[in-house]
Amino acid sequence: MTRPIQVNSLTEDQILQLYGLYQKEWWSNRRTLEEARIVVAHSSMLIGLVEPDTQRLVGFCRLLTDFVFRGTILDVIVAEDWRDRGLGRQLLDSVLTHPRLKTVQTLWLCCLPDMVEFYRKWGFDIMGEEIVWMQRDHYAK
Repeated sequence: MTRPIQVNSLTEDQILQLYGLYQKEWWSNRRTLEEARIVVAHSSMLIGLVEPDTQRLVGFCRLLTDFVFRGTILDVIVAEDWRDRGLGRQLLDSVLTHPRLKTVQTLWLCCLPDMVEFYRKWGFDIMGEEIVWMQRDHYAK
């Protein structure tokens, strides 16, 4: 299998494929296709990994940032049949070496406890008790 290539925008077909990836994950399976389109359109930047021959989206992440002080890495996702091949590493390396992000003072991300050690390889650490992430859900429970 050839190595995927990096893209910084998605075609309509790739947005449909992103929606398909979202539908397979517990944290994103309530998203609609229209919401996926809006997410792509309104993110500060995105990184997609696509198969060179088919242009199939096999990896994705996006960022919200002011490009100076803060940035949040969101939606790091790899297609099931491409997992354990280093695509998550490729996505994070691409974020942390991207010229537009090199001067951002603080990058945040949120992950499950079992992914903490993965992200620590890039210098991410648990924020501690002095800063608490808070949440307000729009969806009815």
